[in-house]
Amino acid sequence: MKKIVLVCAAGMSTSMLVKRMQEAAKADNYECVIEAHPIAEASEVGKDADIMLLGPQVRFQLGKVKKLVNCPVEAIDTAAYGTMDGKKVLDFVKGVIGA
Repeated sequence: MKKIVLVCAAGMSTSMLVKRMQEAAKADNYECVIEAHPIAEASEVGKDADIMLLGPQVRFQLGKVKKLVNCPVEAIDTAAYGTMDGKKVLDFVKGVIGA
């Protein structure tokens, strides 16, 4: 089972996107765990993640976060984030980690 971690400034705004991604995963029968956390917890929550996604408000920390974890780290597409398009973000994740 894949573990997908989303991080943002406080972990709150990404929580809505997590819900949409979980709905998309259920519709696709894609087994995964999706969590939202504040970026301050990135090194801890990224230890066993398969991928970490950064919200637009913290995307400038991409390089720093990549050094903290041993999984792919990507910024969430701003348009997909703005529209809370969970399917688009989940499809992106599958492309990165090889569903």
